[in-house]
Amino acid sequence: MKPFRKHVAVAIDGGGIKGVIVTRALAVLEDHLGRSCHEIFRLAAGTSTGSIISAGIAAGLSGTQMHQLYVELGDTIFRKTLRSRLWLIAKYRYPHEPLETALKQHIGEMKMGDFWSADPPTDVVITAFDLVTNHTRFIKPWKQEYAGWPMTKAVLASASVPTYFPAVEGRYVDGGVGAYANPCYLTAYELRYCLNWDPAETTLISLGTGRFEHGLEPGQVTNLWPWEWIGPVLGAFLQSADDQQVHLVSTLFDQLDFRRFQVDLRESIEMDDANKIPELTAYGEELGRKILNDETDQALDFRAARAPGR
Repeated sequence: MKPFRKHVAVAIDGGGIKGVIVTRALAVLEDHLGRSCHEIFRLAAGTSTGSIISAGIAAGLSGTQMHQLYVELGDTIFRKTLRSRLWLIAKYRYPHEPLETALKQHIGEMKMGDFWSADPPTDVVITAFDLVTNHTRFIKPWKQEYAGWPMTKAVLASASVPTYFPAVEGRYVDGGVGAYANPCYLTAYELRYCLNWDPAETTLISLGTGRFEHGLEPGQVTNLWPWEWIGPVLGAFLQSADDQQVHLVSTLFDQLDFRRFQVDLRESIEMDDANKIPELTAYGEELGRKILNDETDQALDFRAARAPGR
């Protein structure tokens, strides 16, 4: 693995229980470097499950600790009940309380501003979509508007995937509803224009939570029923938006040491499928090895394919 530069930031995708992949990969990185994530990263940004991990990093939890919490709490947070089975009439599958209790117990009753006033300070960017004002909120500890927000409120807002969890305060839902399911671009913007880090002295690590290709056979699309379009179209939208963020960082911050890492899933895994934790842990080991071997994601390959002089 190439050495990190003077400043190091991490951006973590959304994905529910697939955060297991990232936490295990971070544990692998920590073992290799002999340092905790809190020591490595002075900026952590995340959406949905990525916001949970980012807050954990800022609070001083290790990758191993966070992975263990995902393993232990997955069945509790995504507990199958009558509500989860009848969510179409119950409006959402899971209540906030188990996740909120876990956050308070293991990260604490912190305000967002506490991350910035700590020694050393850690910048944390958490995304949430505000359905009232119809825009993405970038919740940061150094912004007066958000300094007094409880950390649990910010994380719950970011993690409240529609139909899975209720909206926080009747207005805030998963930040991935906007363009930031992959928050690498907003992280690059934050480090360059808000923290004034020199990109030539900065490493940005971007971590995905697994990719599954919804491939179709030639001609198969002509036989799809209307409801069968949902999977392929949603997959294409999410993958295109994800890659777009990677391309933006590579194009607009070309002096940045930008490393995007992702793993390909061999099957589709739902964001609430806690039964897949052993498989997700194995994917995390794979992602960790990719980080150590600098095996960056294929989304970065477009740089070599650009026309000469571009």
